[in-house]
Amino acid sequence: MARAIYPGSFDPVTYGHIDIIKRAADIFDELTVSVLSNSAKSPLFSVDERVNMLKEVCSDLKNVRITSYMGLLAEYAQDEGFDVIIRGLRAITDFEYELQMAQTNHKISESVDTVFLTTSLEYAYLSSSIVREVARYGGDIHNFVPDLVAEQVYAKAGIDRNGKQ
Repeated sequence: MARAIYPGSFDPVTYGHIDIIKRAADIFDELTVSVLSNSAKSPLFSVDERVNMLKEVCSDLKNVRITSYMGLLAEYAQDEGFDVIIRGLRAITDFEYELQMAQTNHKISESVDTVFLTTSLEYAYLSSSIVREVARYGGDIHNFVPDLVAEQVYAKAGIDRNGKQ
């Protein structure tokens, strides 16, 4: 039984993330989506808020569970018995960094491999930072994230549901 982990900050979760989650869930027997708790970053949402958003948007995926983790991904993956780390690639610029991380993770834990999934073309431009930026200026983010996520992003930014400040 192949078990995979899809780690990330998911601040917030986007349709691009959801695309990778659904596709990975079709490939692997078990998929854990895990939110990184990184004290070096200042996220818009707390770890618990991100975990709860992911639980809501992934509730229909029966082989997907949502967790959070701290520390080194490779050690966490090994300790939890994952076979594969899933990473999404939007563009060639992502590949250089992701390859370096995959090689480092494999050096730390040889029992865990990395599988890259390219983002569907319709989401290749999309990132959580773009979503936050568009929302910050009152733009419509409903094409980037599910409605329940958009409402939470707008609430954090102090913008009403229609994208007005």
